[in-house]
Amino acid sequence: MTHFKNNDKLRTLYTIFKIFIVSITAIFHREKALAITGLLGFLIAAFSAMYIYLQGAVIPPEGNIENVFSFTAAIGIFLLSIAAILPLASFSNQHRKIIRWLFVTIILYCYIIETIQNFRGLNPRFSEMGGIIDTIAGILFGIVSIALVILGIILTIQFLKMNTPLSRPILIIGIRYALVSVFIANLAGIMMIILQDRLFGESGNFIILHGVGFHSLQTLIIMAWILERSKQYLKRQRFFLHTGSIAWLMALLFIALGTGLGISMSEVNLFLIATVTCLSIWLFVFVWSIAGWYREILPNKV
Repeated sequence: MTHFKNNDKLRTLYTIFKIFIVSITAIFHREKALAITGLLGFLIAAFSAMYIYLQGAVIPPEGNIENVFSFTAAIGIFLLSIAAILPLASFSNQHRKIIRWLFVTIILYCYIIETIQNFRGLNPRFSEMGGIIDTIAGILFGIVSIALVILGIILTIQFLKMNTPLSRPILIIGIRYALVSVFIANLAGIMMIILQDRLFGESGNFIILHGVGFHSLQTLIIMAWILERSKQYLKRQRFFLHTGSIAWLMALLFIALGTGLGISMSEVNLFLIATVTCLSIWLFVFVWSIAGWYREILPNKV
């Protein structure tokens, strides 16, 4: 009996693995340019990690290869997420092509400047040691960052204005929540450009809001994708999706309020407690969704 149970579990895990592989392969087929550019970020991050291991992270006077690692890895994940959702945005072929290549061009410039300038020992954004060319490159970095924000807004508006009934309502709703979160993350990014620093007030740090907001492209969309595949009633799917997504947005709100007041989100305070509570609600929904999906595809016990 145990042997059959173990086989059932193995078959279930294989089924889940196969579903993920098919979905990932579909992303490459639909958006090869975005997917390849996203993977390029992982390659640069891997090279940076190897360099840090062999030579250390700091390159005087301003360079820090840890920034290259974190930036290119994060942008790679971001672009793969965009590759996954862009085909669902109902753009015309021409508009989708324009959006695709704008993303690719902007991200490639970001990869180049972030990597080359740090390896040259310069701050790619706000260098105090570089020449006029480095200053211009930093200004262009700010401009393309704003262009990336504009592209995000265009994508958000496109998903929000899609007419009902939606072809994949649960997934589309999850994408809408995620893109609203990304908009909040972009506001944090604009604040860092204006301040020319990630720190604010006594202990506030906008990079936390920026990072958590962008990761909604994975946390909320994957949750919606799993709920979509469950056999629950649509109303129950919507309830759990809204619950988890609103909890995530509330966490962003508490992080934003704490940061705006100059309060550290790495020390115990009311804003941190509220944030952790909201993220715990999201995590409960996420784990519940996975567990429910797993139970549904688990073969009948022999």
